[in-house]
Amino acid sequence: MDLSDAREDLGVAAAAALGALALTLGVDLLAGVPVSTPVRLAPVVVYFAYLFTRKGGPYGSLDTPRNWTVLVVVVTVVAAGYALAT
Repeated sequence: MDLSDAREDLGVAAAAALGALALTLGVDLLAGVPVSTPVRLAPVVVYFAYLFTRKGGPYGSLDTPRNWTVLVVVVTVVAAGYALAT
């Protein structure tokens, strides 16, 4: 693993951590809607999927850290919508 790979991994990890934090702070504390633990961990699950599916390549054209980060954001928004709807 070189510095570039580590930087990409940290970017996806940071997005997942911020997504989980946003769910907790934004929905639970600010909106006053209780959020279950599985919903809070949804962005982190995407990060683990990123880690365990990227084992040395070759990677497809869609398998990029940017796309995984976008997926983290989408899952976070969907999880927040689900928490607010229930």
